[in-house]
Amino acid sequence: MKINIKTTNIELVPQLRQYIEEKIGELDKFIQHIDGSVEAWVEAGKPSFRHRKREDAFYVEVNIRLPGQGVRSEAKGSDLYLTINQVKDELQRLLKRYKGKREAKLKKGVRIFKKMMRLSPLARFKRREKGKREKQEGI
Repeated sequence: MKINIKTTNIELVPQLRQYIEEKIGELDKFIQHIDGSVEAWVEAGKPSFRHRKREDAFYVEVNIRLPGQGVRSEAKGSDLYLTINQVKDELQRLLKRYKGKREAKLKKGVRIFKKMMRLSPLARFKRREKGKREKQEGI
């Protein structure tokens, strides 16, 4: 998974970059089953408005584009690293849900295919009768 990081009103120090890549990189195990490239966009920063509450000093937003839909999560908090963990936990839950839906859709398609490929009940009945006739005739 490719991770693009953008910061707003804070400096992207190497420790912060490494922490974000480590935490968001952990989500890669939930999307290994997806073919193709998956990208994640991470935006972390401080709001530029002065009238914001002091407790919401940081925000983190993550968008992951997947085939068919995207997964998005955001969180606000007073500690940047805890906020990153909150976003990661929510994304983990959403990716598990996405994977379950995708597997269910695949299983449904297989069921429909099997149903279409079955022989009609009349064809089975005719085969049975043919076998009975052969037994009756002594063949």
